[in-house]
Amino acid sequence: MRARYGVPLSIAAAGAAGLVYAAGFEARSFRLRRVTVPVLPAGMRPLRMLQVSDIHMVGGQRKKQRWLRSLAGLRPDFVINTGDNLSDPEGVPEVLDALGPLMEFPGAYVFGSNDYYGPKPRNPARYLLEKTSGRHGLNGNPPAVGVVHNPWEELRDGFDAAGWLDLTNTRGTLKVEGMSIELTGLDDPHIKRDRYAEVAGGPSSNVDFSMGVVHAPYLRVLDAYAADDYPLILAGHTHGGQLCIPFYGALVTNCDLDTERVKGLSTHTAEGRTSYLHVSAGCGTNRYTPVRFACPPEATLLTLVARG
Repeated sequence: MRARYGVPLSIAAAGAAGLVYAAGFEARSFRLRRVTVPVLPAGMRPLRMLQVSDIHMVGGQRKKQRWLRSLAGLRPDFVINTGDNLSDPEGVPEVLDALGPLMEFPGAYVFGSNDYYGPKPRNPARYLLEKTSGRHGLNGNPPAVGVVHNPWEELRDGFDAAGWLDLTNTRGTLKVEGMSIELTGLDDPHIKRDRYAEVAGGPSSNVDFSMGVVHAPYLRVLDAYAADDYPLILAGHTHGGQLCIPFYGALVTNCDLDTERVKGLSTHTAEGRTSYLHVSAGCGTNRYTPVRFACPPEATLLTLVARG
């Protein structure tokens, strides 16, 4: 009996233990990463920017809400929210409550597909199939049907009321201690809502610093930002791969970005120009796949310093 069933039972036990760890511990093991990025013009003082992304709030996630509120203690110069705040149509009040202390600082936001539409149960293997076929989101796939429409307008109104800039296919400028920070934003490329032609042209000449902001880091968007000579691009969406293999890394990015740049700081080059790219692994998960492995939830404090 032992010879026949010992190995399968041990594998099953290891799998169960891994699932308990991924769902019960790591998915709620919130981390703050700190990154320094040399992108500011010479002589400009450092700026501390907090990026939060992919919160995917579900009712009752008290630990996540407490952790998000605690980030205000970092006293950032400004905050950028790169989308996918919701994974529950009833989650808007809890998102606004959790981000309330952060909304006392200057900030801006873009939305992701999960802000507009509620999630549906999905076989995780489909992400691998989409990777091999090159079909992600609505980019080449049939339009979504039968989906839940989230109350994103309420989320927008809450952010706007706090003074955060809506960067939906538009530009905005934050004033931070006398410095002007230009933000060029796009709606979510994952569902084909990006309209780069409406914001093309590169950084303005009358601001101190410019950067691009988008939810999903699709290559067409990164190419456009880099070709327009933005020194920094911020994105989320990938969850850092969410289920990663230790000492190997992510298997998928849920877009056409390569897995080597699935999270953290890297670069992107187009038409001979190179931008820094920061992709947040985010601090949540789809409500139907509430697990993370070798990829803890995070927010990032980016310190922007002068080039060279």
